[in-house]
Amino acid sequence: MQTNWPENWDIAVAADRAHVWHHMSQHKIYETTNPTVMVEGKGLRLWDAAGNEYLDALSGGVWTVNVGYGRESIADAVREQLVKLNYFAGSGGTVPGAVFAQKLLEKMPGFSRVYYSNSGSEANEKVFKMVRQISAQHHGGRKGKILFRDRDYHGTTIGVLAACGQAQRAEAYGPYPDGFVEVPHCLEYRRADGTDAPFGEVAARQIEEVILREGPDTIGALCLEPITAGGGVVVPPEGYWKNVQALCRKYDILLHIDEVVCGIGRTGTWFGYQNYGIQPDFVTMAKGVASGYAAISCTVTTEAVFEKFKMAPDDPMSFFRDISTFGGCTAGPAAAIENLRIIEDEGLLGNTVEMGAYLGEQLSILQDEFPVIGQVRGKGLFWGAELVTDRTTKEPVSEVSMKEIVGGCRKQGVLIGMTNRSLPGFNNTLCLSPALIARRDDIDEIVSAIRTSLRDVRL
Repeated sequence: MQTNWPENWDIAVAADRAHVWHHMSQHKIYETTNPTVMVEGKGLRLWDAAGNEYLDALSGGVWTVNVGYGRESIADAVREQLVKLNYFAGSGGTVPGAVFAQKLLEKMPGFSRVYYSNSGSEANEKVFKMVRQISAQHHGGRKGKILFRDRDYHGTTIGVLAACGQAQRAEAYGPYPDGFVEVPHCLEYRRADGTDAPFGEVAARQIEEVILREGPDTIGALCLEPITAGGGVVVPPEGYWKNVQALCRKYDILLHIDEVVCGIGRTGTWFGYQNYGIQPDFVTMAKGVASGYAAISCTVTTEAVFEKFKMAPDDPMSFFRDISTFGGCTAGPAAAIENLRIIEDEGLLGNTVEMGAYLGEQLSILQDEFPVIGQVRGKGLFWGAELVTDRTTKEPVSEVSMKEIVGGCRKQGVLIGMTNRSLPGFNNTLCLSPALIARRDDIDEIVSAIRTSLRDVRL
């Protein structure tokens, strides 16, 4: 633990408690306790204003700080760019915007265009608008429905909440726009079809049933996470993605892959979809693009999609009628360029594969020790452990108990996550996503904390 904390940090904590409205937080508790205020980070380590040290197994709490804390080279790149040119509207161009787009697309064969904004929610909303405009201009407005998947999450604005597969996140904010239709999840552990058929085929067939029910000529796009993140770290079963791609081509449906969490190395490839040999029409990304050093998100499309917006110049809809003010800030692409360099030069994709395999092995050992762990699943440095009171019935552990387990790890100085007020009755998955720089001793510390917490909490 670090010492000699500046006295004015007490002032910062008091100001935070009095004035800051924290995300996803019930502030009633802050009437009697102080919020956690982080003040410093280095590598995988964080220190708060009270002098506590933590190992961050969540990459900033929301799968973001992929290359770890304290990267001076990224900060320097951002400062240098901001002094030279901090901003110009996205209706024009900037050097870092152009350079990053080229470098990014080199890692995404089959794609050719990058549309900048500043959050994952916004990046996904851009796709929904593009799909609707394509429907209006090329399909007489008929092909505008967007399919989304149970358990998947695509953002926090009203538009993307209309495509939210996590009921507890979406409740209370309706009514939502029409034209968004849910398809079943692909979590084999929770399959309900009652057959022994390969679940990759079953889950894809369930999507096809929705397509046929709604009418293929009414559906513009299918929006999916490559691996479901906040909905329980769901790795699709074998054959699923091949079948999904075939459905999209069969019914002329654009495939939108939401890589906001998986993008930029999290699964051991640059993008999650690249594990499965598919070619989407849209890919969105945000969190790991600049590892949280600056705000940036990208909506990436094929040239075929881009060409659909080249209409007659006198047509009022001859271009994508959208703007993102801070998509024109140069800090984001400047940070993203250096972020890519770090991942490449330090071999972090390879490290993610190696350390991810080790993390999976250690979680499997935990599963052998504790019957409460019903299943472990993940890829790269992106893992979940679903907890159940009984392995036969698969009855989920209560959310209260889950919070106690997470809290127990926190008391040991390790920050882990969980599905939280998202899936009614199924907020029972522990979530792990340490930075791509993680080493064996970091993983050992994370697993040790979980082991101790599972022993201490009465389930």
